[in-house]
Amino acid sequence: MTDPARRPRTAVITIAAGREAHLQRQRDALSAEEVDLHIVVGMTGLPRLRPVPTAPEVTAISMTAGRRGLPLAAARNAGARAAIEHGAELLVFLDVDCVPGPGALSRYTTAALEVPPATLLCGPVAYLPPPTPQGYPPPGELARLAAPHVGRPAPEPGRILLDDKRFDLFWSLSFATSRDDWDRFGGFCEQFAGYGAEDTDFALRAAERGARLAWVGGAIAYHQHHPPSRHEERHVRELVINARLFHRRHGFWPMEDWLTDLEQAEVVHFDRAHNVLRLLPGFGAKLQAHRLR
Repeated sequence: MTDPARRPRTAVITIAAGREAHLQRQRDALSAEEVDLHIVVGMTGLPRLRPVPTAPEVTAISMTAGRRGLPLAAARNAGARAAIEHGAELLVFLDVDCVPGPGALSRYTTAALEVPPATLLCGPVAYLPPPTPQGYPPPGELARLAAPHVGRPAPEPGRILLDDKRFDLFWSLSFATSRDDWDRFGGFCEQFAGYGAEDTDFALRAAERGARLAWVGGAIAYHQHHPPSRHEERHVRELVINARLFHRRHGFWPMEDWLTDLEQAEVVHFDRAHNVLRLLPGFGAKLQAHRLR
């Protein structure tokens, strides 16, 4: 990808819609010694952030949300374009609610020099409990609050596990790819708008273009607690539309656990045998009742 004698020029790309406190914690955890620039794509206006002298410089981009929902796929693509225009060789995508653990970005940059071309680098993600009234402790102390998610590989720090099968486990919460591989994979499909399925679609299309996964031990991101977005009425609409689009493109249903949960709450009609997914009348009230249980 680049000269192994030097660290690749690295950009962190974060898309945001509100959640300024989450973004500020992420900024506090970023180090200019590990990252050269931070691209922040605001989808509902540019966020207001206090300066962090030890963090990389911020390049802010503003996008407008459409009627179908937040342009998550398009925002990530816009962030990648801006990073490449600023000379980035390694693109690290972190969701706004993710705080990188100590050394996580260094693990990504080191791994990028060790893996073969056409690789998606995936770090472990740990889900934090709700913060105390005093907030979360510093990034170096978050490990005692949450372990990596049990459903995804989490090699020991310093280890890389190559994988050419489990693309359904890919999450856009935290991943990295080289500039050349980003061009090879083609970015996120902007037919997806709003919540759900765009990241699995990206991974499967990357696989069709020869990609493999690399599970990078030590590149951990800590996901800050917030209520599940999929329980919001507008996101359920988006999820159903995106799931149908995904099914047309790939021939199977994404997010089956979530769709089953919504089916059991009588929010959607989900008939796998006949490939039917639709919202049920009065789904908003049923969703609210399900959420309050």
